[in-house]
Amino acid sequence: MKKELSMIDLLLEIHLGLEREGPGSPEMTVKALSFIDHLDKISRVADLGCGSGGQTMVLAQNIAGSIVGVDQFPEFINKLNKNAQKLNLGERVSGIVGSMENLTFQKEEFDLIWSEGAIDGIGFEMGLNHWNGFLKKNGYVAVTCPSWFTDERPAEIEKFWSDAGCGLDTIGHNISIMQKAGYIPVAAFALPEKCWDNYFIPRAAVDKAVLEKYPGDKTVEDYVESDRYEMELYSKYNQYYGYVFYIGKKIMI
Repeated sequence: MKKELSMIDLLLEIHLGLEREGPGSPEMTVKALSFIDHLDKISRVADLGCGSGGQTMVLAQNIAGSIVGVDQFPEFINKLNKNAQKLNLGERVSGIVGSMENLTFQKEEFDLIWSEGAIDGIGFEMGLNHWNGFLKKNGYVAVTCPSWFTDERPAEIEKFWSDAGCGLDTIGHNISIMQKAGYIPVAAFALPEKCWDNYFIPRAAVDKAVLEKYPGDKTVEDYVESDRYEMELYSKYNQYYGYVFYIGKKIMI
């Protein structure tokens, strides 16, 4: 009997064929890294919600320390580990299956905690508070999170993000959350529209291929339609929201 595809099955099938699982670019990863001091060969970095590791490889190519990627999906971790070996980074980069909200590392183990496009899955405030304990004193956190650029926005886009389970906040509000969670805000900058193209354009091509692979499958059709609607809304309302990089330094107590 043919197995019915779930939304998770589709998410994995579509995203495993992409270089990144959300908006971003190597240039923006490097830009965020430029705000972080004192990383060397003995530095320890965690990339949380790393997906298949597109940004993990960029980090490894621009710093000398060791990096552990953490993601809940074994399929992504397998791809990350294979790519690390292909790029001769296997001695410094490894991926493990795990939860961002229940980390099993030692306290104050890391010099830098990185997370692109994943912290909103557990909540900006919850993530920053939980991860703080795993950072060394004067360690850094660098995350991207979808954020409102304005205090007011059209109801259609507000409803979309609310229905998606993401409680977006303004940049100013998120910076204040970062301060309350025990960090000095170092930098915050919005990702340019090109970073969304880097994600949306390849994803649309894979969506088309998946529709052809599973003709008439209602689950596939609904999933692809949801992707199409997300792209349409971004094109219509991108002046109101986007992904923002937030970089903070742990306060030494």
